[in-house]
Formats: sequence, C-alpha cells, structure tokens
Amino acid sequence: MDLEKQPQQPVAPAEPAPAPAPAPRPDVADPQGSLRASDADRDRIADILRDALAEGRIDPEEHSDRIDAVYRAKTVGELEPIVRDLPASGTGPSPAPAPLYGPEDPEGPADTMVAVFSASTRKGRWRVGRRTNAFSLFGSIEIDLTEAIFAQRLTTINATSIFGNVEVRVPENVTLRGSGTGVFGNFEVVTLEGADPQAPVVVVNGYAIFGNVEARPRRGKWVTDLQNRVQDKFRKHLGH
Repeated sequence: MDLEKQPQQPVAPAEPAPAPAPAPRPDVADPQGSLRASDADRDRIADILRDALAEGRIDPEEHSDRIDAVYRAKTVGELEPIVRDLPASGTGPSPAPAPLYGPEDPEGPADTMVAVFSASTRKGRWRVGRRTNAFSLFGSIEIDLTEAIFAQRLTTINATSIFGNVEVRVPENVTLRGSGTGVFGNFEVVTLEGADPQAPVVVVNGYAIFGNVEARPRRGKWVTDLQNRVQDKFRKHLGH
C-alpha cells in the first residue's frame, strides 16, 4: 500500500550572519581616556594650572606638584583628574590689553639725519617717527632711542655710512632686528626679542662702505610703561 504523501514544509531562510563590529577609530578617545596625551593636551592642562596659581586657587607648592604630574602623564585620562577641581582656562572674556600706542598715523615723509664731515645726534625725550633715513659721509650719527616716545609699534631706520659712523641704541625691552651689508666696513645689528608682545619693534637696514653701522641695546635702559607691565604680570603670576 502506498504511503500517504505528506505536504512538504517550506524551508526557513537562514539568518544572516551578524555584521562585524566596526574597528575603533584611533583618533577618537574612548570613554576611559586611554588616548595617548599629546604636547597640546599637556599645554592645555598647564595653562589651567597657571591661571589657578595667578588667581590664588592653588599655592606655588601645589602648582609645582601638579605640573610634575602633567608631564608624567601618558594618557588623556591621566591628565583630566589633575584639574578636575579647577575652572577651565579662558572661561570668561579676556579684557582687551590697554593700547601702548596712539592711532596709527598715515604714511608720511621720513625723518632725515645727515652728517657730512660733521656730527648729528638725536637723543633724550623725543617722538620717534615711523621711518628715519640716516646718511653719514666722513661724519658721525648717533640715534639714541632709550628715552624716546614710540608713537607706533614699528620703527624703521635706513642707515648709510660711507667712511663714517652710524650708531643706534635702543632700550633692552624692545625688539631689534636688521639687515645690511658691510663693504670694507662693518654692519652689525644685535638681534633682540622683546618679552612683551606689545613691545616696539625697531628695524635697522642699510650698508656701510669703509664705515660702520651698529645697532645694539643699551644696558639698564627700559621703556618705562613696558617695564611696569612686566612687573604687574610677574606679581599676578605669583598671586600677590
């Protein structure tokens, strides 16, 4: 006797295999903060500690201990607890720095100093122009900026010495730069970088032919208002 044929049951489709989990991105910190700390990360934490010291939130000894921990830290997760009890740096608006100079004057004629078989000197309390042209032929020129009033941040002096001498003296707390050539002579600018970002910038350019052009700081001479600013910042840094 034939067996009764049973209806075939439909075969259920196979379930798709689960998609593999995406690989973690190396540029995204995980929740545990195991991302390696960069120099920028350490500098950010050091800035927070510096501000906290200036505001009197921590004392110098604690600041020193925490700074040591900052530069020992290997990961971002090790850095964050160091400043967890301190406000983030720059959370409030920073006051605009008080201007050291008046409004910029429009470009005008340059000041001129000439010494031909003679001497020319400018020193004391005088207003420095934007540009000064100094020409010495068998003569001597002295430009002393140590007590001068800087009406603008950038001052350019173009010096030419032929069988003569041009000397420029500046305060210690300004920026001094220059470029020039000596042909059987001497052209020397002692490069100086002012500590204050608003310090005047004096640039001396030119050449000396059988002569001398020299620019250097005069020791012990400072622009007074900049000196006061540096002292105020130092006292603030110490929390006094």
